[in-house]
Amino acid sequence: MADTNLMSESLIRALCQGGAFSAVAFSAMGSGLGTGAAGTAAIAAWKRCYGQNKPASFLLLTFAGAPLSQTIYGFIIMLLINQKIGMTTNIELLKVFPLFLMLGIFGGIAMGISGWMQGIAGAAACDAFGETDKGFVNNLMILGIVETVAIFTLGFSIVLLLAVKDVAPAVSP
Repeated sequence: MADTNLMSESLIRALCQGGAFSAVAFSAMGSGLGTGAAGTAAIAAWKRCYGQNKPASFLLLTFAGAPLSQTIYGFIIMLLINQKIGMTTNIELLKVFPLFLMLGIFGGIAMGISGWMQGIAGAAACDAFGETDKGFVNNLMILGIVETVAIFTLGFSIVLLLAVKDVAPAVSP
């Protein structure tokens, strides 16, 4: 009977850590899709500039790299969930593991979609700025609006994690 209990405790810890990793994994998927979209557009804009014998703007890297921040936000959530897991006894994890699991999965997906959409907006910004050399700040503001979705997700995730106060610290044997 004790082996079954240890197995379920191991499974619950694994689910919690899976939730933690989901935060960074899903956000990184979105960052990859976003940087791929915006990066491809930056390369195309540079090609047009070279073809027209005009200077290719280094500023297009700003648009192409903007979706990377979502991976950082996912990493922060992963660290915070892992910190909570480390401070929690197995018995207390039974109460909160669904929160850790769902927070990592849905928080990561929300941040990932933000990164993906930011990359699509960044691709349009690369096209527009590469063609006209105008509107850099306006384009950047739009990317900032899309970024806000990920920042809100990060903030709300932190609030939920801070609400887990009734968890007792782990006791060393």
